[in-house]
Amino acid sequence: MTNVEFVIQMEKDGEKYYKEQAQKNKGNELENLFLDLANDEKKHAEIIENWAKKNIYDLKESEIIKKFTNVFKNKDEIKSNVRFKPEQLEIYQFALKIENESIDLYEKMLKEANDDLEKRLFEFLISEENRHKEIFENLIDHVRKAEEWVESAEFGIRKDKY
Repeated sequence: MTNVEFVIQMEKDGEKYYKEQAQKNKGNELENLFLDLANDEKKHAEIIENWAKKNIYDLKESEIIKKFTNVFKNKDEIKSNVRFKPEQLEIYQFALKIENESIDLYEKMLKEANDDLEKRLFEFLISEENRHKEIFENLIDHVRKAEEWVESAEFGIRKDKY
């Protein structure tokens, strides 16, 4: 398998994984997040396929960060709509690992790029995967804060009254 075939398969595997997570989160805020992530990964695979075939491709940035920033700002809403299960933290950590591995691979491919067009492609993919990484870092942080507070509520940080 060539590097290009590997990268395309990696993006398709990411799409499949995020669709599975969307199914597991049917009916809550995370369903749409995972569906949008799956669509992003599908677009990445298509871009790389077009690049490999020397076809024209569009490097349009994903709107996912703008769209889902609100998920983390409205913490009360996410608490009521999303029921966290213990294994969800592991799911988010695994997804973060996938995104980090993608970034590492694209950074390697960027260093090996032969021309400006190829460099722009890998810079774009790195930027896209960094957006996905930010989402999972926020989800992990949100879940961990909730777990830490519950585990040690009497020792939690309290706001000063004055």
